[in-house]
Amino acid sequence: MSNQKTASILWIALLLMLGLSGCVGDKAAGGGGADGQEVSAASDKVTIRFMHLWPASSSPQQNKLVNEIIDQYQSEHPNITIQQEVMENEQYKNKLKILSAANELPDVGITWAAGFMDPYVKGDLFAPLDDLLDSGLKDQFVPGATDAYAVQGKTYGLPLELNISPIYYNKAIFDKYNLKEPQTYDQFLDVIRTLNSKGVTPIALGNRDRWTGSIWYMYLADRIGGPETLKQAIDRTGSFENPALIQAAAEIQKLVDMNAFNKGFNGLSNEEGKTVFMKEQAAMFLAGTWEVPNFTSNPDVPQQFKDNVGFFKFPTFTGGKGDINSWVGGPGGGLFVAENSKVKDEAKKFVEYFISKWGADSVSTAGVVPATKVDTTVSDLPKLYIDLLDELNNASNLTLFADVQMKGNAAQTHLNMIQALFGKAVTPEQFVKEHEAALKQDE
Repeated sequence: MSNQKTASILWIALLLMLGLSGCVGDKAAGGGGADGQEVSAASDKVTIRFMHLWPASSSPQQNKLVNEIIDQYQSEHPNITIQQEVMENEQYKNKLKILSAANELPDVGITWAAGFMDPYVKGDLFAPLDDLLDSGLKDQFVPGATDAYAVQGKTYGLPLELNISPIYYNKAIFDKYNLKEPQTYDQFLDVIRTLNSKGVTPIALGNRDRWTGSIWYMYLADRIGGPETLKQAIDRTGSFENPALIQAAAEIQKLVDMNAFNKGFNGLSNEEGKTVFMKEQAAMFLAGTWEVPNFTSNPDVPQQFKDNVGFFKFPTFTGGKGDINSWVGGPGGGLFVAENSKVKDEAKKFVEYFISKWGADSVSTAGVVPATKVDTTVSDLPKLYIDLLDELNNASNLTLFADVQMKGNAAQTHLNMIQALFGKAVTPEQFVKEHEAALKQDE
């Protein structure tokens, strides 16, 4: 191994092990690992290790689709075996850090764009995938969908989803108390007050995962300061100590003070927070369109609940610069191929196949909004799906999730400060100062 490569491995190990909490996550049946990686020259048998984050327990429709694609691929390629390792979002991210530090990434896995991907690219851990795009795959994507996965002209991930983040609400609860979808933030606060007065939890939130609370902060930053304020603070053409970003933090703590969220929200995972909404114990829930399958096509979810789910856009703020058609979202998880995979060519072929199959099938099977072009007129789709797809098509702006935009150190600071902000462990002024210092450090 060259000195340059050794230095890269050590660099990525040191960077990613900072704050690492440990190895978590269970393997699915036939799970992956370093064993069985070698290609047998005699039999030409190939094993591709695939790590993803759609467990059957929490993402049944996506899990079903993944297994259908894998079954089809193995049927068409009898010499190929796809070994899956499956875990929840946060467990997955921690496991990815551990494997990257040891230079033992799976052959194919899930990544996110921009700042999340940056240390893996710098450490030469992800393979460029431009050859797949140039061979015809590029035309299958929605224009611009792959841009956030490009670094210095090379593309290191291929997105599977495009997401926007609406506020889902329970129509039955709203109807019971004569509540309307709020268009302004003042109306939104009135809805919260009314629900509290009736003994109903206004908003379900699980903020132990922290990115959940980040979406709330990002929307307030957008509606108060406009979409460029947060973007410029992160890309360093602006400052995080912008008054609009301080005000957004103050508004978060006002929501906490008025008991807008379920009890114990800062100690609950996103899955636990979502369960509060899905058990109809809270009226609202802010999340991405990746939840649409649970609200439309998941056979394990009661139809009565699915019939009750509606959505509205994050309301406008009086005197603010934000547009109601500006969304927090962007490309969701995408597929990567490990640069050091011993079956890299075969892994790329699997990725190409997976992307092609995922597009239309993800709509009909899982109700996912894919990053590839889909003719929605050929499927009988739920109204919630169609309405959200229309909103995506008419978006005035799409701001990528803050922890994805930021580099490693700043992203961790952001997530830690989000939990501290919701827990009232920091003031709004301290919140922005910590961000500014971390972003400067990562420049």
